[in-house]
Amino acid sequence: MQYFVTGATGFIGKRLVKKLLERKGAVVYFLIRGESAAKVPALREFWGASAARVIPVHGDLTAKKLGVAADDIKKLKGQIDHFYHLAAVYDLGADEASQIAVNIEGTRHTVEFAKAIDAGHFHHVSSIAAAGLYEGVFREDMFEEAENYEHPYFLTKHESEKIVRKECKVPWTVFRPAMVVGDSSTGEMDKVDGPYYFFKLIQRMRQLLPPWMPAVGLEGGRVNIVPVDFVVNALDHISHKTAIAKKCFHLVDPTGYRVGDVLDIFSKAAHAPKMNVFVNAALLGFIPKAVKKSLMALAPVRRIRNAILKDLALPEDMLTFVNYPTRFDCRDTLAALKGSGIDCPNLHDYAWRLWDYWERHLDPDLHIDRSLRGTVGGKVVLVTGGSSGIGLAAAHKFAEAGATTIICGRDQDKLDEACKEAKAKGYEFVAYTADIADMADCDRFTQLLAANHGGVDFLINNAGRSIRRAIESSYDRFHDFERTMQLNYFGCLRVTMGLLPGMAAKKRGHVVNISSIGVLTNAPRFSAYVASKAALDAWTRCASSEFADVGISFTTINMPLVRTPMIAPTNLYNNVPTLSPEQAADLVAQACIFKPVRIATRLGIAGQVLHALVPRVAQIAMNTSFRMFPDSSAAKGDKAAKPQLSAEAIAMQQMMRGIHF
Repeated sequence: MQYFVTGATGFIGKRLVKKLLERKGAVVYFLIRGESAAKVPALREFWGASAARVIPVHGDLTAKKLGVAADDIKKLKGQIDHFYHLAAVYDLGADEASQIAVNIEGTRHTVEFAKAIDAGHFHHVSSIAAAGLYEGVFREDMFEEAENYEHPYFLTKHESEKIVRKECKVPWTVFRPAMVVGDSSTGEMDKVDGPYYFFKLIQRMRQLLPPWMPAVGLEGGRVNIVPVDFVVNALDHISHKTAIAKKCFHLVDPTGYRVGDVLDIFSKAAHAPKMNVFVNAALLGFIPKAVKKSLMALAPVRRIRNAILKDLALPEDMLTFVNYPTRFDCRDTLAALKGSGIDCPNLHDYAWRLWDYWERHLDPDLHIDRSLRGTVGGKVVLVTGGSSGIGLAAAHKFAEAGATTIICGRDQDKLDEACKEAKAKGYEFVAYTADIADMADCDRFTQLLAANHGGVDFLINNAGRSIRRAIESSYDRFHDFERTMQLNYFGCLRVTMGLLPGMAAKKRGHVVNISSIGVLTNAPRFSAYVASKAALDAWTRCASSEFADVGISFTTINMPLVRTPMIAPTNLYNNVPTLSPEQAADLVAQACIFKPVRIATRLGIAGQVLHALVPRVAQIAMNTSFRMFPDSSAAKGDKAAKPQLSAEAIAMQQMMRGIHF
């Protein structure tokens, strides 16, 4: 048996050729462009076949009779038993011209070529897209009934099938696969397509929310998904049966799922929150097209929409098909496969393999340089308060990654010690003495940075002070609030605003502000500290909106407790889980690499949600902790006294042990 295959290098085609070669004495000719000849050895290795069994035929789908040489046509004439046409553009985002050239004109050229070599039988691998957006059940014997196929992908699939039906002069059969995903046994897939477009959204949900939290999903229309191994096995089996001329077979899942069901199945496979509540996406259809068009004419709406689609790696046209209205009957396919042992596996059984393969091989983030070196290498990074604690740990990471790392602080001895430590590790810091709480010194410092370094690319606002003291113990200590605000808010702003003009001129820059989990939970005994950080957070939200279109971004890190000199005076923290400075520095590095708007722990987010939804309950909870854990001896002014913890406080400490989130 001899075969000819177009699209043999594609996802389905490669596997079909391998399947055909399992037949005794099978010889496969396959179309390949001249410039792709170097791929042939690797293809033969994949197929496990010799040069005598897989023979390349050089040509081009867009040329008359596929551009195959006359001598090759003469050699093939009358020799091909089965001709499989799989070459096509399978991409919703492809431009219309290329889809017409390949899907329509390419099919016409292929049909001409099949006649020229007198192929025994022509098998056209079409798509369920040929039905357009048909309202209802589309049967295998239906074609002219297709409707709403104005979209280039649907149009070209419909028109290419029409060419086969109207112009093919040899016996033909049409196969319409559903949305083809990876192998049900291995999960292997070659590109992001179909349901894979929603994997990034599911991944984000998993990162932000615990798996037990109920989620809201879209119900949407029905989608039909089939694994590539089922398509190949069914195509191979049915194409070798008799009495299939001028017939069409739907290679689809007889069950079919709604969009929401598919999202829920993959959410379960990803260990993401289960979608318990579904919103019917059909409700969006009630919005008049004129209203939608008017909304899209507004620049802010377009920018938000485009930003969301880009962030989630969704193609623009994907949302158009959320309410896909067509279901597909496949009784002829089921009859042809009866007794063969070939059937479409249940999506529930192999979804986890698809997810695992995507996350290991196809996740777009895998193909982006997300290393700290790739982000800050050769750039100028300023870390305020960089002589100790979080700042020093972060500075080491930046310098090790190849950044020009500038640290500043008030204590020259500490700066010298930090520089000596860096030199011992094989890199250097650039150190400046600066008092961030002094506005005039901030101005001097930022001017010095502009003169010596041309400004900075990354600013880490880490310098700060914290005071843990109840308000009732602060009536005569108003200066605590003033000095905390002076450093944590005004000093931070002075440095940032001194460096922003240089960033704006270069149209790039990233600012990381080290805030506190206390801003989200409204932690008692930290009113001075939380207020100063809350002010900084609010200013940052305003600034990020103003600079969003000039290449300057901001990240706020609502940092949990970290074992630094800042918390050393409070002995209570010796028994409370805290992050190490190195772990905190990892969060700073992530802020520079991924540039999120905010980095917050789940505990912090939970506290913020609690205060937003049930503020009275949140107040009671925080008041309970306030009374449970007393002021430190230093805050009370009695350094000799040791605070006594109640049994409840000790139990709370033990319960929270190890919870760093």
